[in-house]
Amino acid sequence: MPRPRTIQPWLLEAALLGLEQNRQRIAAQIAEVQRLLAPRHRPTPLPAAGKPKRTISAAGRKRIAAAQRRRWTALKKAKKESALKKRRLSAEGRRHIIEATRKRWAEFRAKKARRPAVNKSVKSPAQPEAAE
Repeated sequence: MPRPRTIQPWLLEAALLGLEQNRQRIAAQIAEVQRLLAPRHRPTPLPAAGKPKRTISAAGRKRIAAAQRRRWTALKKAKKESALKKRRLSAEGRRHIIEATRKRWAEFRAKKARRPAVNKSVKSPAQPEAAE
């Protein structure tokens, strides 16, 4: 069986000395970084602990609601006044349109009646070819 390996005490002491030097070096670097951050890093002040939350009274809420209703009413009134009124067709204008439409349809029907009726089921005879 292999012999267990033993570590010499002088080797452990040297390792301990090296690690402590590394720890001191790292602690010095941490202190330097903290020193560089110190002027910039200031904690924000905490809010006052005893200051109660502000609330509004019922009368104050009613005043605010009434003022808002007045603003909305004024806005709607201004919008209504600025809107164009809807145009209406007068009875005389409607009569003119009806007469013109009747006249156009009468002309269309008269033109259709003058045209000879064409039977679409019968094919037209082929045109005779020119004699040579």
